[in-house]
Amino acid sequence: MAIIKQFDKRSGITYVYDSKSYYDKEKKCSRAKRTLIGRIDPESGEIVPTDGRNKGSKSKSVTPSPDADKDKLIRRLKDENHQLKLQIVALKKDIRTKP
Repeated sequence: MAIIKQFDKRSGITYVYDSKSYYDKEKKCSRAKRTLIGRIDPESGEIVPTDGRNKGSKSKSVTPSPDADKDKLIRRLKDENHQLKLQIVALKKDIRTKP
């Protein structure tokens, strides 16, 4: 088991993989199985865990369970919506001020 860093030239992101070697009897050579751990944060140099390519989008959908407190869910969604609106306003202001 080894940790491998791989730099993606297109995006400029360095990804970190866990590599496990095994022997393939059919091809009679050694192979490696890689599992994505995360990517390296360029500012701090720490490994930021990721869930792979678009794997989390299906599991992160908001589906309240029957026991969930609906008021908390509504408050959280309103807060997220408010934060997104503030970001949109700030970006529009930045676009207008740039020559």
